[in-house]
Amino acid sequence: MRILLIAPASGHWRGLGRRRLFNGRTFRFSMLSLLSVAALTPGGHTVRLIDEQLDEVPWDEPVDLVGITVMTATAPRAYELCRRFREHGVPVVLGGFHPTFNVEEALQHATAVVAGPAADAWPAAVEDAARGQLKPVYRGNPHAPVPQELPRHLLNPRGYVSLQTCYATLGCRNQCAFCSITAFYQGQRYQRDIADIVRHLESFGDRFFMFIDDNLTQDRDYALRLFRAITPLKKQWATQASVEIADDPDLLAAMTESGCVGVFIGLESFSEGALCSQNKTIRTPEYYRDAVRTLHRHGMVVEAGLIFGFDGDGPDVFETTLAMLDDLGIDVMQASILTPLPGTRLFEQMRGRIVDLDWSHYDYKWAVFEPARMTRTDLMAGLEWINKRFYSPARILRRLARWLTMPSGLGRFHIPLLLNAAYWGRQFQFGVKGYNPARERPTVPELGVLADVRHHARG
Repeated sequence: MRILLIAPASGHWRGLGRRRLFNGRTFRFSMLSLLSVAALTPGGHTVRLIDEQLDEVPWDEPVDLVGITVMTATAPRAYELCRRFREHGVPVVLGGFHPTFNVEEALQHATAVVAGPAADAWPAAVEDAARGQLKPVYRGNPHAPVPQELPRHLLNPRGYVSLQTCYATLGCRNQCAFCSITAFYQGQRYQRDIADIVRHLESFGDRFFMFIDDNLTQDRDYALRLFRAITPLKKQWATQASVEIADDPDLLAAMTESGCVGVFIGLESFSEGALCSQNKTIRTPEYYRDAVRTLHRHGMVVEAGLIFGFDGDGPDVFETTLAMLDDLGIDVMQASILTPLPGTRLFEQMRGRIVDLDWSHYDYKWAVFEPARMTRTDLMAGLEWINKRFYSPARILRRLARWLTMPSGLGRFHIPLLLNAAYWGRQFQFGVKGYNPARERPTVPELGVLADVRHHARG
C-alpha cells in the first residue's frame, strides 16, 4: 500500500516553514511520533510523511491509507483532511492525544482511531487495512519497544533545527490537572533501556540532539546512569527538567559532563494559589534566583515555561511576572494561557466555565474559559503584552550581554541568541501587540489573536 502520514497545521502555522524569514525552524525539530509510526509500519508498504508547516498535501497523488497525528488545536484541520480523503474512498486512521481522549468524536470523521501509543496498534491497523478490514479502534501498548532505526530521510533537514531527537522516558508521575501527558499515560512513567539509548545516539553523527522527555530527571538514579553512559559520546543536548535539579550537585555535574547545554523548566506561575491548585511545591523568589544562577554556572541556558489564567491571577500578574523574570535572569520564556484540554482533570473541573469549544482555539493562546479575576480579552491581551515586552530588543540585548559573562558564555552564545531572535521574530510575524490589563484598557484593542476574536464575533 501507499501510505501517507500527516502532521496537520492550522492558522498561522500552516505553510509557515516555507517562508524565508521567521519561519519557525528554531522551534521545529524532528517529529519523533510520526517517524516512529513510519518505522512501525510493516514491510512491503511505501510511506511518505507530510508536515503541513512545511509541505503541501499531495492531493493529486494516489494513496491507499492515510494516518494523521492529532493534537486538540489541529483537530478541525485533521477532520477536514479526513473528509477530503474519504470522499475519494481513502481510509483514514487518526492517532495522538485528541483522538485518544475523544474516540467517539474522532470516529465521526475517521475510518479508525489508534488510542494511546502507536506500538502494536498501528501495525495491526495497517495489516487490517491491506485486507480491507479496518476495525474502528486499536489500543496501543505503552510497554512495547520503540523502533531503534527511524526513517529520518522522510523529512527535509533544512526545515528543522535538528532531525535528531531521542526519548529516555515516557509519561510523568506529577499530577498536574492541566497536563495531557498525565492523562495519556495515566500517571505512569516508562523507562527505556539505557543501552538502547546509547546505540541510538551512536547511530547519527550530529553533535546536538534533544531529549524530548517530559521530565527526564524524575528518576534520579536512572538519570545518573543515563548521563554517565552517554558522556563518552561527547554530544550536546537539551531537555525538559524540574527546577529541583539545581539542588542536586551530583546530578548537575553529570548533566554537564554528558553535554547538557539547555533546560526547559516548567515554572508555571509565581502565584502561591496557582501552584497549590496544581499540587506544585511553592518556592520563594530567592530559591528561583539561586537555582537559575546554579544552572548558569553549569553553562545551561534556562527557558522558563509560564502559564497565565489561574484563578489567583489578576490583571497585575503580567507586569509582576515580567519583573520577576528580569530579576531571576531567565534567558528564554515560553508563555501560554491555561487551557483545559479534553481528557484532563482540568477540563472536567472547568466544564461549567468553558465558553469556547472550537478546538482550533485550544492552542494555549486563546482564553476558552471565563477567568476568575479578569476578562477573557484581558487575559489574551496580557499574554501578548508580556511576550512583546520580554522579547523587546532592549531586553534581549541585556540578556545576551549578561550571558556573555557566564561560564561557556561565548562558546554557547549562539543558543540564547538564536532562541531570543526566533521568539522576537514570532512576535513580529504573528502581529503580537497586546496591552497591560493592570494599566490600560483600550476601547478597540489592536491585538494579534484578538483581531481573530472580533472576526469570529462578527461571523
